[in-house]
Amino acid sequence: MIYVIGIGPGCRDLMTQEAISAMEDAEVIVGYKTYIKLVEDFVKDKEVVQNGMRKEVDRCQDAIDIAKTGKKVAVISSGDAGIYGMAGLILELITKQELDIPVKVVPGVTASIGAAAVLGAPIMHDFCHISLSDLMTPWEVIEKRLRLAAEADFVICLYNPRSKGRSEHLANAFKIMGEFKDGSTPVGIVKDVGREDQEKFICTFDTMDFERVDMTTMVIIGNKSTYIHDDLMITPRGYTV
Repeated sequence: MIYVIGIGPGCRDLMTQEAISAMEDAEVIVGYKTYIKLVEDFVKDKEVVQNGMRKEVDRCQDAIDIAKTGKKVAVISSGDAGIYGMAGLILELITKQELDIPVKVVPGVTASIGAAAVLGAPIMHDFCHISLSDLMTPWEVIEKRLRLAAEADFVICLYNPRSKGRSEHLANAFKIMGEFKDGSTPVGIVKDVGREDQEKFICTFDTMDFERVDMTTMVIIGNKSTYIHDDLMITPRGYTV
């Protein structure tokens, strides 16, 4: 048995009861070492298998190999396991290897939803997720998605917005979206959603400070109706009020 668990942004309060129950039921916990630290309360005397970045395939294969022995395994992802998490990879490996291992995907609070709650209500209408990481997706494809999403006036949630190795990706993304996004469009920035050092900033498209952003940051760009009131970012759904 393999549980693929979304543990939420990082704090216990934003973990679902199903996620907690699945971790408690598992005999082995498998995950990225940074995420293992976030669930130390649930690890206790369980067997732990952890590794670093870019070892996702190895990590999931380890979980599958352990599950073959009959043990219950929990593979953890931050946020939701099915949104840039490990659910897809686990299922790909199991189906390609034609294995008969039951898999239970346990949903979690993804970063965009956690950040939206901190900001107010920025994703009340149609929105999309776009990752700026070009490790898995060619930058040309990311550019096309940014352009089309901005042209369609989606609220846009940017994952993996800026890292040391990709320091210009966010600025380039704003340049692409700028053809369709007005300079007064609200932008919400939340760092370390749900964690002790969480930070929140609200600005406009033209006053965006890219230096505030790193890989633990969620950036949400509003649509033409989004507005700022006091310290809140609000996208109307269209109700008559």
